[in-house]
Amino acid sequence: MSLTYPIVCQKNDGKYYIDFYLNKKRYRLFNAKKIGVDYKPNNYPVNKRQKATEQLAKMVYDHLVKNNYQLEESKECPELQEFDRLISLKLNEPLNKHYKKTLEDLAHKLREELKHSGNIPIEFIDGIMLKYNNSTSFNTIRRHLNVLVNHLYENGFPIEKSSLKPRKQAEKLHKPIPNIAEVLQLLKDYNYNLYLCCLFTYGCLLRPHREVRLLKWQDFSDDLSYVSVDGSRVKSKRNRVMPVPDYIRKELVLGNANDNIFSNTPIEFNEDYFKTLWSRFKKKCPEIGKHTTIYSFRHSGAIEIFKRTGSLHKLQRAMGHSSLNVSLTYLRGLEVAELKEEDMPMVK
Repeated sequence: MSLTYPIVCQKNDGKYYIDFYLNKKRYRLFNAKKIGVDYKPNNYPVNKRQKATEQLAKMVYDHLVKNNYQLEESKECPELQEFDRLISLKLNEPLNKHYKKTLEDLAHKLREELKHSGNIPIEFIDGIMLKYNNSTSFNTIRRHLNVLVNHLYENGFPIEKSSLKPRKQAEKLHKPIPNIAEVLQLLKDYNYNLYLCCLFTYGCLLRPHREVRLLKWQDFSDDLSYVSVDGSRVKSKRNRVMPVPDYIRKELVLGNANDNIFSNTPIEFNEDYFKTLWSRFKKKCPEIGKHTTIYSFRHSGAIEIFKRTGSLHKLQRAMGHSSLNVSLTYLRGLEVAELKEEDMPMVK
């Protein structure tokens, strides 16, 4: 067995490749396809291709050393085939685009370890999480990684579950927007669709990026006094029927039943539509505060309901939460005074 370390070379047309000898046979590789990895240095920007090709050289060399100087990945690896089958089942579920992308990235890391080591040791799984010092990032990666590991484990794949516990995070205090009317007027002057979205988020307590964005005119009653959201669009998977306040009805002009209320066509805007508009709005109006989001309107609306009714059950139904416990957790994050001045200790 003989192997020379791959040399980075460049062709006349500018493309980079690696050149090396394996068992007295010469190889020239432009990508990592031979080791089963989707890595193409020549797809990088021109000024980064040489460095990317140096990384290719290291990847190929390490692969050859770990795999007994065999260049081609075995096509009869049952563990890899089973891993790919199970991960494919998981990723074919109806998942959020960003959530699915995170799972794909983590699955790729697990697959690479399986391919090189023949198994996925618990130390490797924990190591992925422990790279993150920030508690929020750690908990997010832990939660996503556990989804994949649990799915593999429950389907009989030889993998060990991590015993790492979530880290404590500082509780976020979602403050209500003190000047709702003024902010709404700024929004109305800036972009009518964003203004309308925030109205529904505040007045109907709908979640902006899915429940509001996907609204069609057929979701409203004939007099626009009620709006119905199908369970497939709701986080709790339950249908929601909400009254539409008069100040919102005055802004609505009933259109074609199958049309989205924002695009005025059967096709809705993309998932990041309101997020992008909000970012641009905040740059133009920084006085609204850097921590204010579209969800702040939902928080503000929730506080108004709780202050007016004092009923957690009504708040639960209005928020569309699956259980009262969810509403209680949510309410702790809102700035609602549970004690009145007369409840406080007195000096007599």
